[in-house]
Amino acid sequence: MSTHGWSNPTHGLAARLLGALALVVLAGGLTAWLVAGAVGPAVFHDHMIEAGLHEETPAVLHAEEAFRSSSALALTIALSASVLASLAVSLVLTRRISLSLRTLATAATRVAAGHFDSRVATPRLGDEFEQLAQAFNDMADRLRESDALRRRLLSDVAHEVRTPVAVLNAYLEAVEDGVESLSPETLAVLRDQGSRLTRLATDLASVTRAEGGDLVLVLQPASAAEIVERARAAAQEQCAARGVTLDVEVEPDLPPVTVDLDRIGQVLANLLENALRHTPPHGEVVISATRAEEHTVRLAVTDTGEGIEAAHLEHVFERFYRVDTARDRYHGGSGIGLAIVRAIVTAHGGHVRASSRGPGTGARFEVDLPALEPRTAERPRRQEPRTS
Repeated sequence: MSTHGWSNPTHGLAARLLGALALVVLAGGLTAWLVAGAVGPAVFHDHMIEAGLHEETPAVLHAEEAFRSSSALALTIALSASVLASLAVSLVLTRRISLSLRTLATAATRVAAGHFDSRVATPRLGDEFEQLAQAFNDMADRLRESDALRRRLLSDVAHEVRTPVAVLNAYLEAVEDGVESLSPETLAVLRDQGSRLTRLATDLASVTRAEGGDLVLVLQPASAAEIVERARAAAQEQCAARGVTLDVEVEPDLPPVTVDLDRIGQVLANLLENALRHTPPHGEVVISATRAEEHTVRLAVTDTGEGIEAAHLEHVFERFYRVDTARDRYHGGSGIGLAIVRAIVTAHGGHVRASSRGPGTGARFEVDLPALEPRTAERPRRQEPRTS
């Protein structure tokens, strides 16, 4: 982006603004001079006649001429001084405005070039300029955070892809060299790593679509008991295979919620998969539904697994964020499941949070959903994707 226009005094905003203000001041001064010259002598003449003086006497004529000349001289001096003072004030003002806008343009140029640390100071030229400066600084902050997230996401994706690709390449080279044969064990490893790549791609597409507002929700009234039972039925076999007890606790007389059953099912499935991944055999996982507030239903998944340190709780819903124990990549997850949970819950107008008393004490994930108002018509409705 070029800033050549700012350095040209002929076309710069300061010169144009100063010229416009000068024209306004000159027009006002000329108008005042003409009106005073036309009205003043006539009013003075009427006063002289009312005082009983004759119209054509030398004294009256001389007084009127003296009034006209003195008025013209006084108006000329006063208007000249006011024009100079106004131009001086206008010059200071236009220079401050021009400097503030030039600083903003320079900072915008730096941001456009990728320097997201650029900021502008408060110009102190009024609320509008202060709001503009604050909006620019907020935009730069968001761009810096987005750029940092993009860099970390690319790094994490590269790291996640590198391991299965390396395993695939190693086994394929071993098969080519005759070191390994296509035994059922080798095929199982290759299939597992291929599934891992597929799961990573699917999860990335899901969370990107959800966070970008492109998630289509088919909303319909549903009871918390129905949602919990569907989640229990889907996870029962997996829990039994891992030797983990799965229990259900549903508070009676809960109001219905308006949800996309498939998407909320995906939320609970991801939370249950996360709980099972970090709960040892003979542990317990509980799916519960309670009333959090008057118009809020809370779905929760609680486990007796590894737990999470307090410092990591606010980050567990970020893409690829891992804790050394509770979020270790070798447990088999893609590192995106909880990010998908947050995106889907947010799309429903709800909130999700994680809590734990520390390592070895288990973890609890709560999903708060707005309850259905009694007057709301009970018919399915489709929520179209939001546009940016």
